[in-house]
Amino acid sequence: MNDADAAARLHEALQHPTVSALATRLAARSPAQATALDDTRLAAVAAVLRVVDGAPELLFIKRADHDGDPWSGHMAFPGGRYEAADASLQVTAQRETLEELALDLRAGVWLGQLDDLAPRNAVLPPLLIRPFVALVAADVTFLPNEEVAATFWVPLAVLAHEDSRGEHVMTINGTRARFPGFRVEQHIVWGLTERIVQQLLSLLDPEHLTFEDRA
Repeated sequence: MNDADAAARLHEALQHPTVSALATRLAARSPAQATALDDTRLAAVAAVLRVVDGAPELLFIKRADHDGDPWSGHMAFPGGRYEAADASLQVTAQRETLEELALDLRAGVWLGQLDDLAPRNAVLPPLLIRPFVALVAADVTFLPNEEVAATFWVPLAVLAHEDSRGEHVMTINGTRARFPGFRVEQHIVWGLTERIVQQLLSLLDPEHLTFEDRA
């Protein structure tokens, strides 16, 4: 596929009612931006969308297992910590996605920014995470690095369906507790990633989902 064909397909994806409405709402809102303290670490993630057979899908990664990593093995979005060379947190999300998946978001379209958030677990280091939303072509491929164990595309309509959501018992630092989450195949999306998904879903109109989205 040449560049013109790729651009045309990306433009077509932007016209999908769900994607178009989401882009409009992201452009119209002022995302909440938290103030970072001196000891706060900054990070950014990319909620990446594509449209396949008329259905918008959201990309998740499963992080590889690493000792000492509080997010080891978790379902997540591509992203990571801000570095001094990054011109902005959006650049952080772009750089980390390229490093983790060999996916260059500059070839896609940035749709907007969601609200900043921080971990609610006091055991975790002070962290401010800024989520961005991007749209990529349907035929993108990945070359995951050692930080990524698996990738998953999940239709937005599946995530929006009540059957995908529920409370799940998770173990943190040896303590079991119940948390809201989304089931993605045999995995659970919970914690910070679940909160980002909830933000994203709150900007969608159910009536914009097509029959194919619900299939």
